[in-house]
Amino acid sequence: MRRPRLIPDDTRIPFFRYRWIAFVWSLVVLLGTIAMVATTGLNLGIDFKGGVLVEVRTQGPADLALMRSTLGGIGLGEVALQTAGSDDQVMIRAKAPEGDEVAQRAAVELIKRALDEQLGGGLSYQRAEFVGPRVSRELLINSVWAVLISLLGVLLYLWFRFEWQYGVGAIASLIHDVSASIGIYVVTGIEFNLTSVAALLTIVGYSLNDTVVIYDRVRENLRRYKAMPIEQLLDLSINETLPRTMMTGLTTLVALVPLWLFGGEVIRGFTIIMIWGVIIGTYSTIYIATPILYYLNLRASADKTQPASPQPAG
Repeated sequence: MRRPRLIPDDTRIPFFRYRWIAFVWSLVVLLGTIAMVATTGLNLGIDFKGGVLVEVRTQGPADLALMRSTLGGIGLGEVALQTAGSDDQVMIRAKAPEGDEVAQRAAVELIKRALDEQLGGGLSYQRAEFVGPRVSRELLINSVWAVLISLLGVLLYLWFRFEWQYGVGAIASLIHDVSASIGIYVVTGIEFNLTSVAALLTIVGYSLNDTVVIYDRVRENLRRYKAMPIEQLLDLSINETLPRTMMTGLTTLVALVPLWLFGGEVIRGFTIIMIWGVIIGTYSTIYIATPILYYLNLRASADKTQPASPQPAG
């Protein structure tokens, strides 16, 4: 008896027919992101703006909620807390205070005094330092380079493994995914920090994985169906890999949604962006990376490079 499947193996969804709707929507998202970043800007975290950094060790597992509420009311503005390697070691980041080194030391003392009063002492302060504008600017520049180098690596990898058309299609899809994810940061006001860069690179990897699977099927079908129109062949390739694409996305969401709901404030921003990345990555693989092959004359290039093969029976 055949087992029921969430996505049947023999779907015939005409994805290619709706490509222009998807293109227009994606263009609106891209232009909207550019406009919002230019006008509103990202909510840059302390990593990219500079600030005070204090590392503290507690006698037992740290109560991050209590510490966060305590430091939120001392007048330093945004204060970020996260565990650093163990449950009793906490990294505290606060916005850079206005003034010179004296003001910075005063901010550190204010943090220590507030924690000692609320938690009753027993805290061990491992280090206290100031992240200046120059260091934060270097972190931002290095983060941008990390994303750009990853995109370049994708282009070269797909160029050598497939054809240049596949590399261009994948890069267009990844640029779309990164832009749409940055747009979510602007709309929601989620803090953009080094963890956000990790989220973007993870989205790039996830989307690329889906794209390579469909591209591999496109290449196989180009060899198998010599006379099939390219529009029909691309639709066939997407439908043949659709069960795998959807199950991969749903399995990832099964892990991410509980983290979003119960993982706490520290990783909530990361999981929100990852959930969005799974959805937008699946969409861009189907409606950006694959249809763009049609406009890059993939069929003509394949006919020039592939040897003749017999038509399949039937």
